This record gives sequence, structure tokens and C-alpha cells, in this order.
Amino acid sequence: MGDIRVRAARAEETERVLAFWAEAAQGGSVSDDQEGVTRLVARDPEALLLAERDGELVGTVIAGFDGWRCHLYRLAVAPEWRRRGVATLLIAAAEWRFAALGGRRSDAMVLNDNERAHRAWTAAGYERQTDWARWVKPLPR
Repeated sequence: MGDIRVRAARAEETERVLAFWAEAAQGGSVSDDQEGVTRLVARDPEALLLAERDGELVGTVIAGFDGWRCHLYRLAVAPEWRRRGVATLLIAAAEWRFAALGGRRSDAMVLNDNERAHRAWTAAGYERQTDWARWVKPLPR
């Protein structure tokens, strides 16, 4: 994977990232819009990691750290780049970021029916946590 470079996204790349997620990610989020991604990059410029090869975007992950917990979101790999180590590289880069920030444990948000993602996370050493459930509530805008 020496030809793949991982770096933090820049604010002006939000449209590029959103277009990539439309193609490569499964599911969506209320924050998957220009405003949401721009806010993420402004608040934590190192959180949105991009994997590129010769300028082509081949993968993403959001490695968010709130000072207490390390959260992983939006791991997505371009279909033609799957099963070539891109997800592994992105997860490792996120974990390195967390360790440098003093994080102690990371968790990943993964859709229940995304079997491909389950295999990637399992291969990276993550285990499904069955004793917790996620509770959500959209906030008023």
C-alpha cells in the first residue's frame, strides 16, 4: 500500500468527500451535507482522513476524539479499491491519531446489515458490542 497516502481533508474538499460517500458509503447521516462536513473540518481539522492514490480519492474515515472517547465513522472505500488494504490503512491511521491524542479505546459506528464492513472491522481487531444500544434523536435546526 506504499502508493496510498493518508492525510487530513481540507475545508475546500467537502463536496468531493460528499460525492465520494454517495458512491462508496452505505447508508447516510443527517450530517452528510456541505454544512456538516464543513463544520467537522473546522472544529477538528485532523478528524476526516482521506486515502488517496495519485490524487484519486480511494477511501475515508472520520476519526473523532472528544477528549473522552475515540469514535470512528464513515469508513468508506471506493468499490474498485476494496479488499486491497485501504480500510486497514485508514483504521491504522485513525488509531495512531487516537493514541497520539491520549485515547484509550476506539469504537466504530457500523450499520447492522453492512456485512462487508463487519468483516473489515473484525479483521482490524474490533468486536461487536452486544450489551449496548445506540439511542438517537435528531436535533431541531
